[in-house]
Amino acid sequence: MADLVIIGASYAGTQLALAARANGFAGNITMVGDEPHPPYQRPPLSKAFLRNEVDASSLPLQSPERFAEERITLRTGVTALRIEREGRKVELSDGSEIGYAHLAFTTGARCRTLTCEGAGLGNVHYLRNLADACAIRDAASRSRTAVVIGGGFIGLEVAAALRTLGVEVAVVEMQDRLLQRAVPPLISTFLMRAHAHQGVRFHLSSRVRRLLGHGSVEAIELESGEVIAADMVVAGLGVVPNVELAQACGLVVDNGIVVDRYARTSDPRIVAAGDCAAYPNPWLNAVGQGVGPDRCMRVESIQSANDLARVAAATLAGRATPYEAVPWFWSDQYGYKLQMAGASTGHEQIVLRGDMESGKFTALYLRDGTLIGADTVNRPIDHLAARRLIAARVRPDPMALQDESIPLKSLAAA
Repeated sequence: MADLVIIGASYAGTQLALAARANGFAGNITMVGDEPHPPYQRPPLSKAFLRNEVDASSLPLQSPERFAEERITLRTGVTALRIEREGRKVELSDGSEIGYAHLAFTTGARCRTLTCEGAGLGNVHYLRNLADACAIRDAASRSRTAVVIGGGFIGLEVAAALRTLGVEVAVVEMQDRLLQRAVPPLISTFLMRAHAHQGVRFHLSSRVRRLLGHGSVEAIELESGEVIAADMVVAGLGVVPNVELAQACGLVVDNGIVVDRYARTSDPRIVAAGDCAAYPNPWLNAVGQGVGPDRCMRVESIQSANDLARVAAATLAGRATPYEAVPWFWSDQYGYKLQMAGASTGHEQIVLRGDMESGKFTALYLRDGTLIGADTVNRPIDHLAARRLIAARVRPDPMALQDESIPLKSLAAA
């Protein structure tokens, strides 16, 4: 019997366990993970790890000693198969079962996969876990050409890493610009130019008809009929939340395990956090992003996973605090660090601070005079200041935002 069972040895799972202890949760904690490794960092997988700049020894989130000190039992390489809510038991793939007083889902998400002809050929890759990253890195060492399918963050980070390793890269994207759902056109244009400068070729408004090859992929054919040579393919098509276990035990699921602002599922003994959880975000609703008070959404980022996990931990410890965080995210591509805060969707005005041509600038987004979002490139101080300003819902003077002699943080009193 464990007082708390966490299904998913992930960022969210680790944060939840440690935050529960920090909030005074004194019971036994067991974390179950289907990978053979203890919880590890995932962002480097598409960045420094893929570029051979760090190795697997640098990835663990915590040391074994820390888990032992916090009395957190890790059960890796085992999968949760079934939840019996009435008897409060978790059945595991090794034939054992664990009783629980409280349960947490931090099961994350999995990659969407190609469904076209040739999708099962060798050297077709996806990137979600350490094994995926190792396979891509190994394939890159033996490849001259690569096609990345998908112009989202994972696709672009993989493209940048492969170019750094000397592989010729083509990116195929079905939309007419990169990151169309995530950033405004000016950021899409900046990133496309950065990649093109490094030799990446783009095929926008394009769909893959099939993959060609004998045993392993050799080329891809677009619906236009164009054929692109490829010794390897990496598909970055987005993810699907891992909700099947929660759905099977009767929890409410709607594009994620539905939770309230305190990370509670439809069963008060069960919480959820991370990429598998769909939650109401009052901040996005407040800035006019079209999310109603009862409408839930998933935000796929480490920040969101950590913040919601801390909320879940406080709930379990009897210190319930609602989720109110402003979302933020980052991406490394070549020497550029793009950091995003808030939301740009629905903005009415863009204020540019700095020079895009220099590769160091900040784009600030206003709606009804209120600062709702900011994208910065190689300007970490602006990013931190913007996050505070967005959270405070300031209505700054656009001229002051543009004036680089005025520090952003000084506008908090606006």
